[in-house]
Amino acid sequence: MYNIDPNSKKPIYLQLYEEIKKDIQTNLKAGEKLPSIRKMTTDYKISKNTVQTAYNQLFAEGYIESIPQSGYFVSENLYDSFKKEKEVDLENKTLDDIVKYDFYPACLSADTFPKKTWLRLYNKVLKSSLNLGVYHNNQGDIELREQIVKYLKSSRSVNCTIENIVLTSGFADSMFIVSKILKDEIKKIAFETPSYRVAKKVFEQHNFEIEEIEVQQNGINLKQLKKSKAKLLYLTPSHQYFFGVTTPIANRIEIINWAKENNSYIIEDDYDSELSYNNKPIPAMQGINNNTQVIYTGTFSKSLSPSLRIAYLVLPVKLLEKYKKEFDYPFSNIPIDIQKTLALFIKEGFWDRHLRKVRTQNKKKHDILKEELLNTMGKDIKILKEGSGLNILIKSMVNIDLLKFQEECRKNYIKIYLREISKEQTVLSMGFGGFKEEELKKAIKIFNSLWQKEKRDKNIKD
Repeated sequence: MYNIDPNSKKPIYLQLYEEIKKDIQTNLKAGEKLPSIRKMTTDYKISKNTVQTAYNQLFAEGYIESIPQSGYFVSENLYDSFKKEKEVDLENKTLDDIVKYDFYPACLSADTFPKKTWLRLYNKVLKSSLNLGVYHNNQGDIELREQIVKYLKSSRSVNCTIENIVLTSGFADSMFIVSKILKDEIKKIAFETPSYRVAKKVFEQHNFEIEEIEVQQNGINLKQLKKSKAKLLYLTPSHQYFFGVTTPIANRIEIINWAKENNSYIIEDDYDSELSYNNKPIPAMQGINNNTQVIYTGTFSKSLSPSLRIAYLVLPVKLLEKYKKEFDYPFSNIPIDIQKTLALFIKEGFWDRHLRKVRTQNKKKHDILKEELLNTMGKDIKILKEGSGLNILIKSMVNIDLLKFQEECRKNYIKIYLREISKEQTVLSMGFGGFKEEELKKAIKIFNSLWQKEKRDKNIKD
């Protein structure tokens, strides 16, 4: 029997339609006949028109078929297709969506975001004279750009004004913009290797030729760079994405000189400069010698929230006209209420306080993870990168199949992440930002027990 409530505010025909549709999706077989309109009228004490309207809607959506003189039947094609898709969805959810401990290398714990402060400022914005009936500046809100300029000048020594700041909806959007404004004059881009795959993927999608330049102890290999014919270079000089190395000032100047001499541009990705736990970050390359070669990019994802989708570019003045010509539509990709709230958040001093809190919290978690890994796993691992960001990079020093180990972790509701440094070497990127402090030790304890089991199994087989 279908659940029909005559006292509900929902029309009876709609209740009947939903009940039959659910029955088709979960119980009824393909080709099965539905009760006649007369029988439905008698069983549920409802009018013929009500039943007919429900059946008409099901027929219009393809759930049922009408055969003259015979009645209504469950649609064969739709039923088979629906059942197959449903089974796959349920299987995927069972296998992949249940995670107890997630070592994702670039996320923050839920308690990090300043919800109360943000809500208060957001309400303040909505109660202001903000006009939600117009399109706002496509480079981003002027007030927010003013605050970002002040922050970048004081914290990163970036040479910028509100005119050459472009707000974007995340790092990938920033790279999309750069690729679009340079696509006609540049065909080849050099990447520090290994590097951030999202950056590389964006340029691959726009048919740029990719050249890889290895990362050494002091950043990219300068000899390889000077031989390169690329007119665009991507690098993370303050904190190299994989190894965490910092490019020293002498090397930075050499890289800038290379760009000047070859009429090339440098994309300086300053992706997590705020999260340095042992040293104060050195100034950005963009501000060195008033150069006009560096395209500076930053984001609020690592230190505030990846869900807000706010990042920014600092474009050289000579690229501004190209940007304005390529992106001449009159709106920003970031909702204006979010932009205005972030502008207030920075202006009223909450951003600086939040950064201090995030650094303190994540330094503690960084130190807990490092200590627990070394205490429990000892010589089994070698730490390749630590001291900043939201993850620690470790290399296995024992003979273990990391892909098999990753699968074993998944079966035990632990999610780990592998990074391919080269075709010959894969390492573990152990994120700590998404954990609360008390969770980390428990997670590492289970992680280590699975690691030791995998080691024993490997030794037995060998």
